[in-house]
Amino acid sequence: MLGPLLFLIFIDDIDEYATLIEILRKFADDTKLGHPVRNDRDREMLQAQLDSIFNWSQTWGMTFNIDKCKVMHVGRTNQNYEYTMNGQKLQETEYERDVGVMFDNSMKPGMHCRNAARTARAILKQIGQAFHYRDRYTFLNLYKRYVRVHMEFATPAWNPWQLGDVECLEKVQMKAVSMISGLRSDNYEDKLKELKLLSLTDRRIQADIVQTFKILKGIDKVDPSTWFKLVDPNRPATRATNVHNSLQIDRKRTELANNFFTTRAAKQWNDLPDNIKGLQNLSTFKKKVAEYLASRNQ
Repeated sequence: MLGPLLFLIFIDDIDEYATLIEILRKFADDTKLGHPVRNDRDREMLQAQLDSIFNWSQTWGMTFNIDKCKVMHVGRTNQNYEYTMNGQKLQETEYERDVGVMFDNSMKPGMHCRNAARTARAILKQIGQAFHYRDRYTFLNLYKRYVRVHMEFATPAWNPWQLGDVECLEKVQMKAVSMISGLRSDNYEDKLKELKLLSLTDRRIQADIVQTFKILKGIDKVDPSTWFKLVDPNRPATRATNVHNSLQIDRKRTELANNFFTTRAAKQWNDLPDNIKGLQNLSTFKKKVAEYLASRNQ
């Protein structure tokens, strides 16, 4: 198991060759960097940093596969400048998969939603063909284990907010629920209650809240202040921050920023009853959050 550790040590100093870059992230053998480019001077600086990183790769014999290095231009006012590595123009791309999540240059999760729903529908169809008796126990467990997981992988990173994307995913669960035999209820919401299932929307809210809990309680080894800021106890209470352990919500100018994890999750966290936010055990917290979300729909 020393291989991955030694590799990380070997590439660790690549950061020193791109000190002017605002974002530089390494995951295994993938390196991603991002920087705002507003004019030609910014473009020249970014190109110089790319040249510096390439020189590092030459020095240490860790050559980049330039054919796999791509540029994604983000933003409506982006000038779409060209960039090179070792004199070779880098390919431009409109979408890319990053640690299992698909994003396009709009930074919206629509493409990932459609891909996840397509995969889930295909697997649901296979299960439906293989199991003709679809009882609420066996078939529901198959759905949870083999279908729903594709629509819930890393949802805090791509939780959709546009109605079309939300419905695209929810329709898969609607179809799965309709395939279960022996249910007394007629509509989707009542069937969920009968099966003790949350909607996929509520499941994503639960995932956001649980991830927030992990960050705030130090379960995930990250600095909580990077993600959230607790409301000052001396600050006048408002309807959004009238309980203990609330998170500060900053106003954002764009739709994308308002639906980013830190903003979205802070609102959801503040809506929780204070007795749930004060819990310390992760398993108990997950259970209480699920009960709270289920009670809201009754």
